[in-house]
Amino acid sequence: MTALVTERVGVTLERARVVDGISLALEPGDWVALIGPNGAGKTTLLRAVAGLVPYEGSIALGGDEVASLGRREQARRTAVVPQIPVIPPDMSVLEYVVLGRTPHLGYAGAPGRRDADAARSALGALDALHLVDRRLGSLSGGERQRAVLARAVAQDAGLLLLDEPTSALDVGAQQQVLELVASLRAERELTVLSAMHDLTLAGQYAGRLVLLDGGREVASGLPGEVLTEELIARHYGASVRVVTGEDGPTVLPLRPRVDARRPVS
Repeated sequence: MTALVTERVGVTLERARVVDGISLALEPGDWVALIGPNGAGKTTLLRAVAGLVPYEGSIALGGDEVASLGRREQARRTAVVPQIPVIPPDMSVLEYVVLGRTPHLGYAGAPGRRDADAARSALGALDALHLVDRRLGSLSGGERQRAVLARAVAQDAGLLLLDEPTSALDVGAQQQVLELVASLRAERELTVLSAMHDLTLAGQYAGRLVLLDGGREVASGLPGEVLTEELIARHYGASVRVVTGEDGPTVLPLRPRVDARRPVS
C-alpha cells in the first residue's frame, strides 16, 4: 500500500495561498525531498501532511485521510522533526526520547520499562546511546539533532517528516545526520519526506526531488533531472554550476560576472 498520497493539496494562511495544488505519491521506503526558494511552501506542506494546518484536497496515510484521524493515531503513523524543535535544557536525553512513546500510551498512562527500552533502542540505532544521561542543554548541535531524531524513531511511525534537518549544523554533523536517516530508511523501510535547503545534500540523499515555487510544483523527478543550472537560475535567481558525480549532483555557487569596465557603486 502506498505510504503517502496527496492530491491537489492547497493551504491558505491569513488569506495567502501558501500551497497550491500539490500531488505526491510515496511508496514505503521512498525518500522525497522538497526543495525551493524561501517562501515556496515546503514547511507548510509538511505541516499539512502532519495534520497541523487545515488543508484542501486530500492527504492519505496508508489509505486513510489525515483529517479523519485523531491526533494520537496521526502521531502513531507520522513522526515530525521540526526545523526548530523545543529542547528543554534540563531534561535528560533519555527522558526526552521517551516522549516519542506518548502516542502508544493509554490515556493518562505513564511510560514504563518497555518505553524506556524503545527509547534506548532508538538512541542505539543513531549511535547516541552514550548520551542517555546527558542534559539536553549540554549537547552540541549535532548531538541535539541525534536526540531529536531518536525521539522521532522511538515514536515507531512509518513516515518521517524532516523540516530542514541539517540547518545550523556544521558540514560534518550534516553528513552524520543524513547518513543516520539513510541507514534507518534502509533498515526499517522508513518513508521520508523532507524539506531541504542544501541542494547538494538533497540531491545526494533523496531518491526524488520536488521543486516548489510560489506554493506550486514546478519540477519533479530524479535529482539529476531537477537540479539543473537552468531551473536553479529561474527559481532561485542564482548563478550555479552543477557537477554530476557518482553520489549525485553537486551544486556550486558562482560569483556573477561583473563588467570590469563599469564602475561598481
